[in-house]
Amino acid sequence: MSICVIVEGKNDRSKLRRLLSEDVRIYCTFGTLNSLKLEALRKKVKDDEVYLFMDNDASGKKIRGVLRDAFPDAEQIYTRRGYAGVEGTPDEYVIAQLEKAGLEEYILYPPASLY
Repeated sequence: MSICVIVEGKNDRSKLRRLLSEDVRIYCTFGTLNSLKLEALRKKVKDDEVYLFMDNDASGKKIRGVLRDAFPDAEQIYTRRGYAGVEGTPDEYVIAQLEKAGLEEYILYPPASLY
């Protein structure tokens, strides 16, 4: 089974693309979802195992609610309130959340710092 992560925007996708292997597909909602966008997303996802990683703000919570209904079996990944969305979350925290979701085998760990 394939894995996909749904995020809000292209900057969120860029952030995760640096931290996840190419085996993981990353899709964007590009903001508010209407029925056409949602149906297109469903077609892309097919039978993939879905993970939802939205910003911890009003917009992200609204989108997560719509996606939770569309993908009831999706795993939820959260960023901490106060971070500037997924894109503004420190890599270490994103990695910890990806590990918590069980995605260790797909994480591209940065090289250990020499300092």
